[in-house]
Amino acid sequence: MRTTGNVTHGIGAWRARARRAVGDTVVGVAIAAGALAALGLFLTTTYFVILFVIGIGAVALPIVTKGVRWLCNANRRAAGRSGVQVNVPYVPEPQEFEKDIVGWMRRCKWILTDPATWRDLLWLLLNTGVGMIGLLPAAVLYYALEGLAVALGLWKPILDATGHGRWYCFVTVDSWPTALLALVPTIGVFLAWLWVSPLILKTHAYFTRFLLGPTERTLLASRVRHLAETRTTALDTQAAELRRIERDLHDGAQARLVGLGITLGAVERQLDRKPEEARRLLLEARQSSVLALRELRDLVRGIHPPVLAERGLADALRALGIASPLQVEVTADIPGLPPAPVESAVYFSVSELLTNALKHSGADHVEVTVWHESDVLHARVTDDGRGGADAGQGTGLTGIRRRLAAFDGTLDISSPAGGPTMTKMEIPCVLSSPKTSSS
Repeated sequence: MRTTGNVTHGIGAWRARARRAVGDTVVGVAIAAGALAALGLFLTTTYFVILFVIGIGAVALPIVTKGVRWLCNANRRAAGRSGVQVNVPYVPEPQEFEKDIVGWMRRCKWILTDPATWRDLLWLLLNTGVGMIGLLPAAVLYYALEGLAVALGLWKPILDATGHGRWYCFVTVDSWPTALLALVPTIGVFLAWLWVSPLILKTHAYFTRFLLGPTERTLLASRVRHLAETRTTALDTQAAELRRIERDLHDGAQARLVGLGITLGAVERQLDRKPEEARRLLLEARQSSVLALRELRDLVRGIHPPVLAERGLADALRALGIASPLQVEVTADIPGLPPAPVESAVYFSVSELLTNALKHSGADHVEVTVWHESDVLHARVTDDGRGGADAGQGTGLTGIRRRLAAFDGTLDISSPAGGPTMTKMEIPCVLSSPKTSSS
């Protein structure tokens, strides 16, 4: 059984590598085609930049720039497919421009003052040559298929017409034995295609990141903008949370406590004249006090669940899993104590994701994995539902993203149609003293 499993795993690995090589070959051809288009875009953009400098060309410059940035973003995505992440470095577009010549000139100024625009032009020029390496995987695959065709006897018409053998690699094919011998280099070329194709595209991906990735200055400016946005979001969220607490206290526990005071006043008036009525009112007062206490506990649990303070994040997430109707498997490796606000953010985020999986995904099983690595707290929630989750549809995932952004955290969602849905959260934080409770 183990041997069969190993063979099956090996075949699956070869299939996956072959699929990856085919995909790399297709992407490489697209990169090469884009390199051909890059020269035209470079010349066109440069032409309109020059025209803009001398007073004309402002009409076409924003239109051409859209094409340039589309091509650059396509190559950034191709680099990401090779495992080389290339972030978009462009300065955010200001508020909507006026629909007149002044607004169009402001748009041109925004484009020309962005350093990424000039790096795009340099990449377009250099990629005209460098991008041609995208054809190498297709060329190697073609050579492997040619060797296979020669080995299958397709050399015979050529031999009949010319009287000479067909040369392939280091073998001159003019008979069936030499045709079979040609299979040896054919297999070698095919294996080279499988292994070399990803390396070729990764080489182009590093070139793309070098020119199209954000510089240190761009990263710093982006960081400042991100912190300003998250600070505003955090303040708005805090204000909304305070209003919610005030509303819940006013409409819930406060109202019950006021009613409790009125009931006790009635008890005081009826105590001597109508003892039975006083006893009934005391029973109502007791029930009101129980309800008020329950609402206060629910309110406190919504601010900071007691289980977090008592047992820590790992056990709190396990408690969430136990309480969920779904089959929830929780794995936690947290060798210390995260800051309390971070614990609360992760707890409520996972709780929201479990609720989404129950209500919308049709999932039966959910895996929750939490770990701390390199001063970053990671949390991953994966369900076996139907997929199709989109942060742009509804407020649940958007709320989680805003909650994490207050701590400079991120939320990544992978939810293809048919599932599974995997949501990964990352929050930079430093753990305090090692945990003492069991996990």
